[in-house]
Amino acid sequence: MLSWVLVAIAVVVIGYAVYIYNSLVRTRQMVREGWSGIDVQLKRRTDLIPNLLAAVKGYMSHEKTVLEDVAEMRSQAQAVQNADPETRAKAEGALSGALMRLNAVMENYPDLKASTNVMDFQKSLSGIEDQIQLARRYYNGAVRNLNIMVESFPSTIMAGQFGFEKAQFFEIEDAADRAVPKVEF
Repeated sequence: MLSWVLVAIAVVVIGYAVYIYNSLVRTRQMVREGWSGIDVQLKRRTDLIPNLLAAVKGYMSHEKTVLEDVAEMRSQAQAVQNADPETRAKAEGALSGALMRLNAVMENYPDLKASTNVMDFQKSLSGIEDQIQLARRYYNGAVRNLNIMVESFPSTIMAGQFGFEKAQFFEIEDAADRAVPKVEF
């Protein structure tokens, strides 16, 4: 009788360990999926920027530094595409700031605001920014779930045994980048 109880306890413990392991794997995959979503949206934004700059360049020839800043921040963001989330977030935050400055300067040009080409690019960029926010929320939620599992008992034991590690959140470091841009029409 005692042997059956020990076997039952062993089966329950092994079953629970398998459940925890599978939960860790599932959560890690959700983090990877979330990061992939962010990566896709950031790539879309990076690809759209040259078109926006080309459309704006003719109108804003004497605002050359703003255009150069956007181009430089885009290059820096592309250079860290395979970096960790913290490095990537810093570069993308700087690019977002440069785009906000570009939008602010564009408000001073009525002909530019009336250009359907530029307006279409701005709408596309705005849509992509919304998608980036959604992807960031999904990713950060998945990271939160993974980090809780990696740090919580008893899953921390399984995480340590099988090399599961905490993931980094995708956060904007610069408080100025978090500010809501003022847009006037």
